[in-house]
Amino acid sequence: MEDKQSTNKLFMVEPKVFFMNPQTASSNHYQVDDNSKSTDEILKQAKREFTAFKNALTENGVDVLSMEGSAECPDHIFPNWFITFQNKTFQIFSMLAENRRKEKTPEMIEKLSKEYKLTRDLSSHEERNIFLESTSSMVFDRVNRVVYLTISPRANAGLANEWCNENNYELVMFETESHTGNPIYHTDVLMYVGTSVIGICYEVIKPEYRDFVQERVERHHEVIEIKKEQLFDFCGNCLEVENEKGDLMLAMSTASFNGYTKIQKDVINKHFKKIVHSDIQTIEKYGGGSARCMLAELF
Repeated sequence: MEDKQSTNKLFMVEPKVFFMNPQTASSNHYQVDDNSKSTDEILKQAKREFTAFKNALTENGVDVLSMEGSAECPDHIFPNWFITFQNKTFQIFSMLAENRRKEKTPEMIEKLSKEYKLTRDLSSHEERNIFLESTSSMVFDRVNRVVYLTISPRANAGLANEWCNENNYELVMFETESHTGNPIYHTDVLMYVGTSVIGICYEVIKPEYRDFVQERVERHHEVIEIKKEQLFDFCGNCLEVENEKGDLMLAMSTASFNGYTKIQKDVINKHFKKIVHSDIQTIEKYGGGSARCMLAELF
């Protein structure tokens, strides 16, 4: 069976609670600590945005499995603690924030286990402060079996090397520098991989790694170069998905859609049947993540 880059089925988590997670603020420089709204107001708006995004996907022929999050997990709306594969297996990963570790609920693991066989659980690495946050730390080129990864407090180089060796993926690892001077916390903030196109921000990759990364991404894909200012609109946080006919679409937020230039959109539209976007500005503001972070792929 040939590996596919994308799938028609996605997993989403409706938030039970939602607010700026203080446990992730030290590494996520895209969260905004704003006390102008109550937590009840923020949650209500986040739920509205979640529902509208989910509906936009389903109306465009994407199959979405949704579960309700935990009251202990303000970032449960971002289900990036597991990966599924086409051979119907899944793996669980180690998360930096203690309240994010609780996202791996027995109910969700049991639900996944009905369709997928659990082959690896890296949660024990949390006790040794070694983290690898699944599909957010690792951006997958599934067709060519490449993992792109920027080293950060949430992506341990040693564990990433070990994982890629065990799972037969080439690791393309590099360092980044965000607007704060610190590493970008997740690789999926600065890049995404589609079947025939990659969107990536070279500007935030440290100069000594740029040529290496550029050569690798251009080997099999056309490239849309994202500017560093566009990362504030989460233009790198997109995901290729399929509709029920197998047509490829690109899912993103409305902020990302508006942040792209016409020239960039023309390239996107050359590779995708449609851009599916929805306004998730509250989730982006308080969560520091966007559309791709909200979607876990079910292969």
